[in-house]
Amino acid sequence: MTPKSSSPEQFSSKLGAIAAAAGSAMGLGNVWRFPYVVGEHGGAAFLLLYVFFTIVISIPVLVAEFSLGRMAGKPVTAAFQFLQPKGSKWHWIGYAGVLTAFLIMSYYNIVSGWTLYYTVASGAGWLSDFSGAEVQYFFQGLASDPVRCIIWMSVMLIATAIVVVQGVSGGIEKYSKILTPMLFILIIVMLVRSVTLDGALNGLRFYLEPDFSKLTARAVFDALGQSFFSLSIGMGTMMTYGSYVSRKQNISGMAARVAALDFFIAFLAGAVIFPCVFAFGINPGQGTGLVFVTLPNIFNQMPFGSIFAIIFFLLLVVAALTSSVSLLEVVVAFFKSNFHIGRRRATVIASLLTFAVGVACALSTTVFGVIDNVTANILMPLGAFFIVIFATWILPTDKLRAEVEADGQKLKIFNVCYFLLKYIIPAVILLIFANCLANWLMD
Repeated sequence: MTPKSSSPEQFSSKLGAIAAAAGSAMGLGNVWRFPYVVGEHGGAAFLLLYVFFTIVISIPVLVAEFSLGRMAGKPVTAAFQFLQPKGSKWHWIGYAGVLTAFLIMSYYNIVSGWTLYYTVASGAGWLSDFSGAEVQYFFQGLASDPVRCIIWMSVMLIATAIVVVQGVSGGIEKYSKILTPMLFILIIVMLVRSVTLDGALNGLRFYLEPDFSKLTARAVFDALGQSFFSLSIGMGTMMTYGSYVSRKQNISGMAARVAALDFFIAFLAGAVIFPCVFAFGINPGQGTGLVFVTLPNIFNQMPFGSIFAIIFFLLLVVAALTSSVSLLEVVVAFFKSNFHIGRRRATVIASLLTFAVGVACALSTTVFGVIDNVTANILMPLGAFFIVIFATWILPTDKLRAEVEADGQKLKIFNVCYFLLKYIIPAVILLIFANCLANWLMD
């Protein structure tokens, strides 16, 4: 087995690679999912747990994923076929990763469609001067209307397909470098207004003062699942993106920067949402609609709020798009590699299949919820488990180290990261998974 130094498609620069990977991570998982999961699990204690898992578990796994993808120079399924020992069946991890990305993409587009609908609603002034209760009713009406959900989901899916069909450097990298930084600017503007609302201090206390009595076994599992979901770990996205990274780039540094940017945007999102939640008397544990019933209230309290609402929800669309592009790219790369078809045809097939499952999610909140929980809390942690087992127990240590340090820079903490990957991380994932599975069976 000879590692390949390049793939047919590559990111053209270090900035482009980081922007694309960070764009994959810094999407609705940060601004939509992170705040409502934190709210459901009591605030600051969950936040600390999330930070711990990101540093100790997610970053080393991210390094492993990038390394395996670049080592093979192929997307996730082909990468395992290329790297696995002769006669073994490790390539099934890749198929599971593609399935995970496909399922997430299917329901993710529903939420992406909500963001686009809110952009239009803000531009039309439909949310202006709404009370908190009226904003909540507005969202519930949208979420319970499958026709509207399917229409707006379709628009977002088409937009995603347009980017993906243009390729890696001409589509994914190009749009990520322009659009990803814009989200930071707008969310900081929102933060300034949110923390100056009457009653905002109670929200900041909820978010920043830990109460460890609120932690449960399910909270521990969800913190790990959220860390994986936010960084797109355990489903082949980062392995696929790793196959587009030049060997001149530092893998560990790239992983650390992506994780830091991802956490920063998630932290800011929570700092925007929770002061507003408490200022307007909204239940922080209300679930998936949290961001859609809080942000409009901020805008209604701001000078030129309607303009900020349009811009913010448009940028939320952009954040959704950068993540959905990475998800669809995994499925498209699978069809290209395994069926030897062109990017355009692969994109059409992947999009149509995604649309079909997305319709099921729009028609049934049960299907939506099951796919959300199964992907984030089961498939992604298990995917990460088998990826690290392969990287440390199957792949020779010197090959992994050579790939991590391919740019010529030594990773001083390689032995520490390797020990975590080989022994600690698999054990932690299995313990948490087993504990929560037992709790679910007893419910």
